[in-house]
Amino acid sequence: MAATSGKDSLLQLIREGQPLSLKQQLQLTFTLSLPAILANASAMVMQFIDAAMVGQLGADDSASVGLMGTTNWLFEGVLSAFAAGYAVQVAHLLGAKRDRDARQVVRQAIVVCLAFSLLLAGLGLALCRPLPVWLGAEPHIRGNATLYFGTFMLFVPFFMLDIVASSMLRSSGNMRVPSLLNIFMCVLDVIFNFFFIFPTREISLMGHPVTMPGAGLGVVGAALGTACAGLVVSLLVMYYLVMRSNELRLTIDRGSFKPNWSTFKKSVKISTPMGLQHIMMCSASIVITGIVAPLGSIALAANSFGITAESLCYMSGYGIADAATTLIGQSLGAGRKRLTRSFAWITILSGMVIMGVMAVLMYAFASEMMAIMSPVQEIVDLGARCLRVEAWAEPLFAAAIISYGVFVGSGNTLLPCGINLVSMWIVRLGLSAIMVQSMGLYGVWLAMAIELCFRGIIYLIAISSKRWTRSVIAS
Repeated sequence: MAATSGKDSLLQLIREGQPLSLKQQLQLTFTLSLPAILANASAMVMQFIDAAMVGQLGADDSASVGLMGTTNWLFEGVLSAFAAGYAVQVAHLLGAKRDRDARQVVRQAIVVCLAFSLLLAGLGLALCRPLPVWLGAEPHIRGNATLYFGTFMLFVPFFMLDIVASSMLRSSGNMRVPSLLNIFMCVLDVIFNFFFIFPTREISLMGHPVTMPGAGLGVVGAALGTACAGLVVSLLVMYYLVMRSNELRLTIDRGSFKPNWSTFKKSVKISTPMGLQHIMMCSASIVITGIVAPLGSIALAANSFGITAESLCYMSGYGIADAATTLIGQSLGAGRKRLTRSFAWITILSGMVIMGVMAVLMYAFASEMMAIMSPVQEIVDLGARCLRVEAWAEPLFAAAIISYGVFVGSGNTLLPCGINLVSMWIVRLGLSAIMVQSMGLYGVWLAMAIELCFRGIIYLIAISSKRWTRSVIAS
């Protein structure tokens, strides 16, 4: 038998029904998680730098970007949910050693997901002008908020190509390529922003004055930099999927790109709860942004920068969740339910430990993290206070994040949809509306911490049941 130390060999053991020791399960979990964690961490570091660049423009420009951040996340989440309906099927088919059928699903996914992204981009462009008004933004920041969001919407189809190709590669167990390209996208984002945001200026390079060219586009430059980075990487990752992937490259055999109704129905069954949940979750976040907006530009900027800073902590959880989705999907596709449950607990507990450690660091260096992004002391102080209360919730937040990835891998997305909606709309929104009255932004973040703890506990109870291992995807 081939060596069983490599990632591909260990995945092959899953597909062939061979036993995996606890050490091998831990090794495979770590091997799949690490690239995703590094990619997510680098993305957040670059977003951190991106926010710091915008922060240099002043509180109003920072507030205009922060105002639209949740809505951007909403659209990205809907795109990801739609692609996941196909990616989960690919993971199950690969686990069942039906590689040719998996490639056929990839072909259909490219066509259907691209068409969906065009519709979503049109909707976003129609909403870019009234949305800042609906969110309760102050009049002097609405114009930049509209331009930022509209620029982002123009490039949505390219973001979708990146999401589809990356999710397909991850479903095959290839975390390295999409992760490396994601890191490259973050680097490009910072480079593009450096030239797009700021005007032509004099800088000192090794003691010598140098004229640095710049477009001076401000907030629009921030959106354009991110969009251009996404465009470049979407083309690269799509090329790798189509031409280079071991299991999924479309040059291995011939097939049709015509959508199949049966595959589409399975996709909708998986992605609809995910998409609706994300819409409702982000809508709740938008409502919370509306709660924060009347507090003024300082609170709005502190909230936006605080979310960026916290993401450095929880991105490790999302990396492990990506690995969990792949492991659960392939294990269930191979019909190995006991191994499926084992991978579920290994990934969840690992994530809770890692995010717990990150939470300690976030608590200790909250002020320093905020100071990197904003020179305004009021923003730094308020944001640091919010981060420290949030740190207490991070381990249970990890349980919620990774448990969701487990459910997605199984194709059972309805239950986590219900958990998230009840937790967000009843617990977080209810507490935020009450606590903001007396505690301002700090009260909103305290409500968030309480809700994340509640959500994590409910997920742990749900994972303890064995019913979630009943795959909704027919073999």
